[in-house]
Amino acid sequence: MKYEPVQQNSKLLGLEVIRFISAFSVLVWHYQHFFYIKNKPTNFIKEYQPLYHFLSPFYDYGYLGVQVFWCISGFIFFWKYREIISSKTITYKKFFVLRFSRLYPLHFFTLMLVVFLQAVYKYKTEYFFVYQNNDVTHFIYQIFLASNWGFENGVSFNGPIWSISVEVLVYCFFFLVLQKISKSFLVNGAVLLICLSAKYFNVTNVIFNCLAFFYIGGLSAISFKYIQSTKYAKQISYIFLFFLVTYPLVVYIANIYEHKYFRTLFLMSYLPVVLFISAQRFRVAPFIQKTIEATGNLTYSSYLIHYPLQLAITICFVFAEKKIPYYSEIFFAGFIFITLFASHYIYKLFELPVQNLIRKKLNP
Repeated sequence: MKYEPVQQNSKLLGLEVIRFISAFSVLVWHYQHFFYIKNKPTNFIKEYQPLYHFLSPFYDYGYLGVQVFWCISGFIFFWKYREIISSKTITYKKFFVLRFSRLYPLHFFTLMLVVFLQAVYKYKTEYFFVYQNNDVTHFIYQIFLASNWGFENGVSFNGPIWSISVEVLVYCFFFLVLQKISKSFLVNGAVLLICLSAKYFNVTNVIFNCLAFFYIGGLSAISFKYIQSTKYAKQISYIFLFFLVTYPLVVYIANIYEHKYFRTLFLMSYLPVVLFISAQRFRVAPFIQKTIEATGNLTYSSYLIHYPLQLAITICFVFAEKKIPYYSEIFFAGFIFITLFASHYIYKLFELPVQNLIRKKLNP
């Protein structure tokens, strides 16, 4: 398998693989939702979860998949939009329509689905499932994708949307900086420096966290393009590949990966290397390319549909008055299969057609 510098119109197959792995890590991390009885987890023993021996990194650190998503988004947005936004080739309206058509339809669909299912679950149990802040105020926040802008009292309704809510603000900031200030590496680097400084001074704000990872990905894209234009691109790629393999080994041998602050530092320093290697244009067989693209298309739908599916499955067990076999490997495999199966058809039959319809109607 050979690789070449990526072209503007090519599909970033390596990033599609990383996206799918990140989505899968979130699925495994959220498997613990099945242990919730009424409004809190019970009988939860992490090490007894299905296939824990093989999937322990996902069970233990699957939540970090969100930060990886943010970083990939930053890479793709800077790679795809940096030049055309700074040159004002793309208008704010067109940028908004592209983002709205991509994100909002499925968000609205899953939000309405969760509203209905939570009502059913509460009717039977007197509690909501996992996320308890399901009132009118939080519904309004959800409608405007503002569920995690700092006004909320906690996670609500379709909980995983919180990361998308934060990322929407980052999209707006990204557009304004490029169009109104500069596309300079230094200016964008200053944004990252401010975010890291805030983290150093214990300003624990999820928006700063998202902004930091988004801009780490974005600066990686800028660096990638520059390196690929030099005559040393191949040699630098080998250095990055060496670092890609050895860095995790050093961390594991040194046994420092358990420190919570180091996890963030590790991600921030390691993800640019992962993105650099993944962004190469790999030559693969057409079947493999289609398969990778198909798995990449599952990521957003699986991210938003897995919680409603968990809620629906739990309701079935509640009505049947049976205990969920959450330690069963068959049950776990079934949940993963159903989620991915549903995600495929949701993307094919709903997400993509509605996205195309909105873009056609609004004609950005």
